[in-house]
Amino acid sequence: MTSVTDIRQWNYPTRVVFGVGAIARLPKLSAGLGMTRPLLVTDEGLKDTALVQDTLALLEERDIDVAVFAGVKGNPTSGNVEAGLKAYRDGGHDGVIAFGGGSGLDAGKAIAFMAGQDRPIWDFEDVGDNWRRARTDGVAPVIAVPTTAGTGSEVGRASVISNEDTQTKKVIFHPSMMPAVALCDPELTRGLPPHLTAATGFDAFVHCFEAFCAPGYHPMADGIALEGMRLAAEHLAQAVRDGGNLEARSHMMAVASMGAVAFQKGLGGVHALSHSIGAAYDTHHGLTNAIVMPYVVRANRAAIEDKMAQIGRTLGHERPDFEKTFDWLMEYRASVGIPNTLADIDVPVDAADALGVRSIDDPCAAGNPVRHDAETYADIFRKACRGDLG
Repeated sequence: MTSVTDIRQWNYPTRVVFGVGAIARLPKLSAGLGMTRPLLVTDEGLKDTALVQDTLALLEERDIDVAVFAGVKGNPTSGNVEAGLKAYRDGGHDGVIAFGGGSGLDAGKAIAFMAGQDRPIWDFEDVGDNWRRARTDGVAPVIAVPTTAGTGSEVGRASVISNEDTQTKKVIFHPSMMPAVALCDPELTRGLPPHLTAATGFDAFVHCFEAFCAPGYHPMADGIALEGMRLAAEHLAQAVRDGGNLEARSHMMAVASMGAVAFQKGLGGVHALSHSIGAAYDTHHGLTNAIVMPYVVRANRAAIEDKMAQIGRTLGHERPDFEKTFDWLMEYRASVGIPNTLADIDVPVDAADALGVRSIDDPCAAGNPVRHDAETYADIFRKACRGDLG
């Protein structure tokens, strides 16, 4: 009988090497992509950790001349990407190892993509056919190595980058941004503290939830989203309580990738509002999603009654309906220590109107099952600040 922690390889939507100890395969995978001098891109907080230092030693032992760029904020900015691109070009690098949580992965993918471009990054915002402007011949190969189980950026074709001048987050998209390999080793998440395990894990759950509730026909995405929610419901609390439980860690790492695969169908209002809040106040993306989610779910009720019942059936609830599934969601959220309001993470209520306008302009708003206007998003934000679920 196989275990969830056993190493295996998947090819959907890209090559995925998954399992405890999989990081040992990084040198061979790098060499296989022609990387002799890769740039390892990570965030400021990881640079000096054992995770990064052990990975560098692993590569150097195999005569791979690796350098590090760690100038990445928790919400990566265009300035971070520009600095990383300069480091990539100045160092004569031939590939990127995107290492870390969503910030390191998104920044690394964006740097690798921009290595082949002669236009500014905003020319590739995920609007219309902007992606067709890109040159693909100079895009650097990427190996994505997640150290959290949340964003699923390791199997995604886009990066979320903040524009500090406008205090907005933009989705930069191109099919060539998909990593050549996603190297998913649950062991790398073992040291993640409980509050970050909860926030990133809930982010993965939200990805699955919003993808399932997004309008349109995509039964493959729906199936993946439902199974992702089931796995998260079963294993996230265990991963939060016992960070050394590699079975739970493995399941949650799978959920993260599943969420990113599923949201090819679309996301929604949780992400639209969370992106606006994160760009303005530099909040943790997964935690912001987790706090905002029930307030958006309430606002979407008329369009997702049947979806909520189906989610409840998948989770094994008896005679599920909207309210029973919603009550479970609130209990699940509380069980992993998610705060109930934005005020709990020091987000002020005074910018509600501006955030409402930014939210309707966010590309994720198009996937919401209800087309809310700016006033409605502003009202949802105010309720999330106050804790008003009435």
